[in-house]
Amino acid sequence: MGNSVRFGVSLPEDLLEKFDGKIEREMYANRSEAVRDLIRESLTEERLENPDAEAVGTLTLIYDHGKRGISDKLTDLQHEELPHVISSMHVHLDEHNCMEVLALRGKAGEIQETADRLSNTKGVEHGELAIKAV
Repeated sequence: MGNSVRFGVSLPEDLLEKFDGKIEREMYANRSEAVRDLIRESLTEERLENPDAEAVGTLTLIYDHGKRGISDKLTDLQHEELPHVISSMHVHLDEHNCMEVLALRGKAGEIQETADRLSNTKGVEHGELAIKAV
């Protein structure tokens, strides 16, 4: 990161109070750190609008492993989606439910397609993608 540039921002008092509350709740060291994070987040989200943007993500799937064939089907789909699926972690939630957390890498649009394909597999009860442009 280059040199920092100081600039001023005018805000309505009530908005600043809410922002200061957020800074305190999220334990930022100061307003500058919070503003930098907001700007980075905004720019990252903007890059994700391009389906060809390089991105990484995690996909969390929850399913009942007792449903016939679901575990094998998800494993087969993960292998079909190589190189997008770069890692996985399997967690036993209880005697019936499992959680699979997948690390994904590739173009944003391809990651979304991979996530949709896995999340929409019959037997998956919940699928959630968190994605960021890199």
